[in-house]
This record gives sequence, C-alpha cells and structure tokens, in this order.
Amino acid sequence: MKELVGIAEQVAAKLIARKQTIAVAESSTGGLISASLLAVPGVSAYFLGGAVVYTRDARRVLMDISDEGMKGFRSSSEPYAQLLAGQMRSRFNCDWGLSETGASGPTGNRYGDAAGHSCMAVAGPAVEVMTLETGSNDRLANMQTFAATALKLLLKNLER
Repeated sequence: MKELVGIAEQVAAKLIARKQTIAVAESSTGGLISASLLAVPGVSAYFLGGAVVYTRDARRVLMDISDEGMKGFRSSSEPYAQLLAGQMRSRFNCDWGLSETGASGPTGNRYGDAAGHSCMAVAGPAVEVMTLETGSNDRLANMQTFAATALKLLLKNLER
C-alpha cells in the first residue's frame, strides 16, 4: 500500500496544482485505487467519488450502463475501460475519469483473459487506454500492480 500512496501523493499534487477533479471506476482492484487517493491528506480538493464495478448488476446500478448499452463491448477490454472512465467523468462532471477492469486471479475470467490481465483508461483533457498482462496468478500482487499501473497512467497524463 505504501507504493500506491506514494504514487497517489504525486497525483494529488498535480490535481491540486491544476485545480482539477477526478472520479474512479474500478473492478479487479477492489477499491485500491480509490483507497490510495483517499489516503492522501487534502483529498477532498480533488476526489469526487469512486465505484467498485465488479458485477453486471454493479455496472447497471452504479454506472447506469444497461445490457443494451453494452452491445459491442465486453468487460475486461480497452473499449470497456474507456467507456467506464468516460462515464465516471460525465456522471461526476469532473476533469478526469479513471477506470480499471481485469482478472486479478488466481484464475482468468469468463471472457478468456488469463489471470493478470487488466485494462485501464483515463478520460479527460488527455485520453489514454492500455492493457497490462502480468503473467501472474497471484491475486493480491495483481491487484496492487493493477492499481499502481492505473495511478501511473493517470500521473503520466497529468504531466502532459
């Protein structure tokens, strides 16, 4: 968690300096991204909210994305990560949306992705989507790696 908070502190400094806000949608990180941001003093200046969108029901209720709205998308994919980030940005009317969706392990997901697969996206003044494959089935290690990578992706885009 210490590494995650260290990255979150850098993110916080950038968001505060830019007077920008963020909302987070995460799945296989289980709230670690939001927890990392919330661990930094002064978080109320930039963090508007977050959601753990782990199931179809969570997607429907928390993200207001219906099954019909998922046509052409599948979970744990770059387009879905981009959809989630954009949805958080618009629903919270914030500068940045950050999302993560994947398979932390110890097994893969029902879409055929192996454990260690994660897609993440930022939506804001800059937009970027990426896929990470750790090659590991260590659930806790993957969760931390996914969260750190998502925060680093955000930081990279805040530094542009």
